[in-house]
Amino acid sequence: MTEILGARSRPSMGTGLTAWSCRAPALAPDLSAVAFVGDRDGSPRVWIQPLGAELEAWRPEESPQAPQGKPAARRPEEESRAWRPGKAPQALRGESPQASQGEESQAWRPGESPQASRGEEPEAWPVDTGPEPVADVSWSPDARRLAVLVVPGGGEHTQVWTVRPDGGDLRPLAAPEGGSASFVRWTGQGETLLVAEVSSSGRTEAVLIDAASGSREVIAGGALLHPAAVSRDHRRMLLRRGPRGVRRMYVADLPALPGDPAGHPPAPGLSHPDGLATDFSHPGALAPGLSHPGDLAPEPHGGLPANLPADFPVNLPADLPVVVRFDLPPGDTHDIPPGLPADAPAGIRFDLPAGDLSDVPPGLPASLPDEAAGDLPGHAERPLLAGLTGTTDYGILSPDGTTAYLLSDVGRDRAALIAVGEDGAATVLAERSGAELDQFALSADGRLAVLVWNDSGRSELEVVETATGRTRPLPPLPAEVVSSIRVSLDGSLAVLAAEAPGHPSHVLLCDLATGGYRRIAGSGPIPGAAGAELARFQAGDGMELTGWLYRVPGARGPAPFVVYLHGGPESQERPTFNPLFQNLLAAGIGVLAANIRGSSGFGRAFRNADNHALRFDAINDVADCALELARAGIADPARIACMGRSYGGYMTLAALVTHPRLFRAGVDVCGMADFETFYERTEPWIAAAAVSEYGHPVADRDLLRALSPLHSFDRLAAPLLVVHGARDTNVPLYEAEQVLQAARAREVPCELLLFEDEGHEIRQIANRVTFVKNVVEWLRWHLSVPDPA
Repeated sequence: MTEILGARSRPSMGTGLTAWSCRAPALAPDLSAVAFVGDRDGSPRVWIQPLGAELEAWRPEESPQAPQGKPAARRPEEESRAWRPGKAPQALRGESPQASQGEESQAWRPGESPQASRGEEPEAWPVDTGPEPVADVSWSPDARRLAVLVVPGGGEHTQVWTVRPDGGDLRPLAAPEGGSASFVRWTGQGETLLVAEVSSSGRTEAVLIDAASGSREVIAGGALLHPAAVSRDHRRMLLRRGPRGVRRMYVADLPALPGDPAGHPPAPGLSHPDGLATDFSHPGALAPGLSHPGDLAPEPHGGLPANLPADFPVNLPADLPVVVRFDLPPGDTHDIPPGLPADAPAGIRFDLPAGDLSDVPPGLPASLPDEAAGDLPGHAERPLLAGLTGTTDYGILSPDGTTAYLLSDVGRDRAALIAVGEDGAATVLAERSGAELDQFALSADGRLAVLVWNDSGRSELEVVETATGRTRPLPPLPAEVVSSIRVSLDGSLAVLAAEAPGHPSHVLLCDLATGGYRRIAGSGPIPGAAGAELARFQAGDGMELTGWLYRVPGARGPAPFVVYLHGGPESQERPTFNPLFQNLLAAGIGVLAANIRGSSGFGRAFRNADNHALRFDAINDVADCALELARAGIADPARIACMGRSYGGYMTLAALVTHPRLFRAGVDVCGMADFETFYERTEPWIAAAAVSEYGHPVADRDLLRALSPLHSFDRLAAPLLVVHGARDTNVPLYEAEQVLQAARAREVPCELLLFEDEGHEIRQIANRVTFVKNVVEWLRWHLSVPDPA
């Protein structure tokens, strides 16, 4: 363990438990306000923070006006007084409220706020979107409405709604029955929103929705598809296809609508300019040559959707015959991971262009199921960065659609910003040898992009001119990690959600010309909160691992410790605000938030180093984390616990049964226990995407059984606390129920903390308080830590 900080003051019990956070901020087009998701009143909802005089005071030479020099023109019914607190639209689950004439007269105006209109200092106010939690918000280019990502019941099936900034005209835009929807971005044409809708069978449709009228156009569809962008003229789109770790971007030209200067005829089912669809009887009609989301054909094998192969998944006979083939040249087995036979059953197939196997990373079987690759791209779709190894997770088009800007590690180990022109030629605009591009935001005119680099977990900002590739760094952030970034319509400002171990997520403005930062929403730093130190050490096989060390302040000698494991597995522990860690420290328990192999942020080779049979090495990494803490004299080797959530919960269970004498206790938060039941019960799109990471539920049945902790519970010795949300459909509650039953059957102490109103995430502050207090007390008891009082 290296460079461990000296002792600090110990946080007090309850530190940060009720601190509120701000996420997903979006600037109003005229810079008069910022909308964000905040849990200030206990549950995440939309808030609006007016800027006005505060922005002028910060930028006295600047004007918070729209690029044209004045706010966007408003319709007569929007010329009105500011919104009044207390006006509540109907609940989400009720009928869509129809705005009355009186309600229309109260519509919010850009540049105004309830407080400002009375001469008071402007303060943030909530937008009433009903009782359900909210996860994201985005402001339309004309400032007339917001797109809101709603999380009904706190579960996993999200919906897209629209609402005016005053809370009026609240209604759903995309809420597929049994499925999920999310918005991608406003296209820049009117009030058109690009939306991804995932059906209950796991198929995705890319939909253009007019937020004003509700009319819609389905422009693409398929399994494991995600719409990335549409050009401003709606003539070209960018699509992502494929499973985790091997995603590829495609571009496709869309047909013109009536009245288009090019005179192209419309495709069946596309909207006319008046907003009315031409063929409601066939809503799945697509542009020619695009993969069809179509109606499902008759379903063989007990009702499986036709888009999934007969061998996948759920409720099928164990001896169901598998049709298999490998798309490798004869005798070529270089991509088959250690521990799998070179003549492994074929049948799982990866649909790359003919002869192209370069996207199959080391450690993956040389073929994947049809549903994992998604539908075969249509002939109108052109792959970008074809023939190169890697994955492309995010992209956006230039305003005219001629250039795709991609966040990709294709052809390299670490993700970079790559521009691909109409001719397919790729140019690397920005890359770093020791850091990965985490995210980026493109200005509305396409002239610059603001880059967020991930350097060993900390965020660094940089601006790049897209025409020349010239870059300039922005000053160091007044925080550690940026979780989201957007650029103002005029390209002068970036709005960020940022946080640090002692500072909950808050909203920052960054002046892109001067590099100045200003916090404009969110709570301040938490008094007495402890920081984190980056630690580097080697695994047993020599691979470098890292983690964020939270040492007990003032501890004399080795202390009780928790090895904490993140989800994903392609996530990453970073120096963010976590009230659980602060309260463990207050109880005298240290934390190592570890990044074992398979974590993101350290390059593609490290991320892929736990795929399939290589996962056994990742399980051993957990043991190496505990051994390193003991070796360095930081942790008492007899009082080390293991804890994680989601995939980290799975790894906790796996570590407890693989190394039963190493850990004194364990906490499994919504983790998988058995890959067979996980594949059977999770969402179909999650199952399909997981094959490239974990293995195929039929072809890799033996491997997955060996990797499933539940089948080794005869080795479980440590007391176990299991935490789960009843509405979790990502890792269903059945996984926790199996753990509880199996542990108690072996007389191993095991308790269940169940949240009836949560899903895969704990979103409510009251539930977070309950979670932290119970976990801290449970670990304090089992690690024999005296009461700090």
